[in-house]
Amino acid sequence: MTYSIVIPAYNESSRLRPTLDKLLAYVHQQNWDAEILVVNDGSKDDTAELVREYNQLHPEIVLVENPGNRGKGYSVRNGMLHSRGDICLFTDADLSAPIEEAGKLLSAINKGADVSIGSRWLNADLQTERQPLYRQAFGRIYNMVLRIVLGLKFVDTQCGFKAFRRSAVHRIFPLQKIERWGFDPEILFLAHRAGLRVDEVPVVWAHSEGTRLNPLRDGIKMFGEVLRIRWYALIGGYNQNVMTATEKL
Repeated sequence: MTYSIVIPAYNESSRLRPTLDKLLAYVHQQNWDAEILVVNDGSKDDTAELVREYNQLHPEIVLVENPGNRGKGYSVRNGMLHSRGDICLFTDADLSAPIEEAGKLLSAINKGADVSIGSRWLNADLQTERQPLYRQAFGRIYNMVLRIVLGLKFVDTQCGFKAFRRSAVHRIFPLQKIERWGFDPEILFLAHRAGLRVDEVPVVWAHSEGTRLNPLRDGIKMFGEVLRIRWYALIGGYNQNVMTATEKL
């Protein structure tokens, strides 16, 4: 069994070093045959240089470059389509969900899930540091919209900690169109359309003050993206057979 860990990164050099150290320690502890792909989203700091530095000593750490700043959704898609693992996991650069929680996602896949997603709200007691109340309120409203517009019944779609079988990667990510914050509902919507089994798993999680999501500005865009997902589905935008979409990146 081989594993891929994808990390979307935009100006993350200050947080990336301890993250890579923790990931390397975990991978070695688990004795995994693994690659760690850091997807540089047009960073203006030395994110790319730091990853190249690590690669000199740890070839399992791979730098993937976006063509400029394209957004978190594009970064995850780019990383997933460049990954080679039998199981592919993406996580945030700040490890809001500790990498040790990966075992929960993998357990769900071992029990038959095609996709397993971390959840902050299935067991809120696992949160070591909660979001501010205004972020929680936004999340509740957004979740309600997803249930109404896309029929997604998950408690938490936005946790940046998800794992996929290789077969699910090929079924989902070549069709992904949303490039920024609203990509999570799209990939779950695509999984549902494909008849894949998606298990939601409670994980330990801590809010990070370094998050770049603006609930007002980005929230409006995310609601618009939900409507775009429904529109793409209605006009057949997800019907193309694009199994090798790395050419489209």
